[in-house]
Amino acid sequence: MSLIPATILTGFLGSGKTTLLKRLLGEAHGQKIAVIENEFGEENIDTDILVTESKEQIVQMSNGCICCTIREDLRETLQLLAAKRRKGLLDFDRVVIETTGLADPGPVAQTFFMDEEIAETYLLDSIVTLVDAVHAPQQLDQRQEARRQVGFADQIFLSKTDLVSPEDVDALTHRLKHMNPRAPIKAVHFGEVPIGEVLDLRGFNLNAKLDIDPDFLKDDAHDHDHDHHDHVHGEHCSHPSHQHGHHHHHDDDVKSFVFRSGRPFDPAKLEDFLGAIVNVYGPRMLRYKGVLSMVGTDRKVIFQGVHQLMGSDLGPAWSEGEVRESRMVFIGIELPRDILEQGLEQCLAG
Repeated sequence: MSLIPATILTGFLGSGKTTLLKRLLGEAHGQKIAVIENEFGEENIDTDILVTESKEQIVQMSNGCICCTIREDLRETLQLLAAKRRKGLLDFDRVVIETTGLADPGPVAQTFFMDEEIAETYLLDSIVTLVDAVHAPQQLDQRQEARRQVGFADQIFLSKTDLVSPEDVDALTHRLKHMNPRAPIKAVHFGEVPIGEVLDLRGFNLNAKLDIDPDFLKDDAHDHDHDHHDHVHGEHCSHPSHQHGHHHHHDDDVKSFVFRSGRPFDPAKLEDFLGAIVNVYGPRMLRYKGVLSMVGTDRKVIFQGVHQLMGSDLGPAWSEGEVRESRMVFIGIELPRDILEQGLEQCLAG
């Protein structure tokens, strides 16, 4: 049997998660989805749309979806759902897990890799983060959990953008991209995001595509001829919009940086170095991913990780004429960029 895809839905309080979940649970989208809800949510979904008053943990919805509230831990809930599905008691195609407003998605994501039984049944598809454009600047300033949710995201949805000025949306987008250049950012109207843009995003697939805004990869010293909306500035940017106007540089503790090199890596050195780094800084490393050129293989090496868990895979061959360049993005909390860059430089083959 093929693995059951799972999506982690996270987001700030009031960002519209409940609205989105109600759509998943009530709309005729033709997909059978099991929604696992943390009961500590700021707004319990049950009272509004669940037709039954039973004390049963799992409730079948009118459109074939299932709603389930976690009372124990996530692992047990996932195992229970899978067991009922195997016995033919429940029918669902995928799982959406809603984390509470201030939860750290890291441990939820790790459940899918660390637990053998879960890993053999489910496939983690992506982490989707909803950001409330009205309250985000304040939430990002005050709550590290909010910043972590941005760092973990494979896709960011901005809600309530109609309630703030275009300049504020622009400044917020700019800030989010500094924290996480991997995740596409899309403004959505409350709960009106197409289901296809929430599910099957394949954020955890080890594929050869490194989803970074290509302009983010330009050097900090790049020219400033074009309009500032086109690119994301490096930290030492002298672009006029940083001096005046809305792009104040926020020194968030969740930051990203990109490492690139045209020289191939020595596989043994790189493995040792990354192993050591993950040992020391793992809890502060939110997401990291790379497409690497390695000595001894004509194929791309794809690697990615969450916290201390890291995986790699051989990807497709480098095509003829393609520049063999390693690119890595690291997203984390106060990561020592200089140590990482120096260490990676030392892992390159002569």
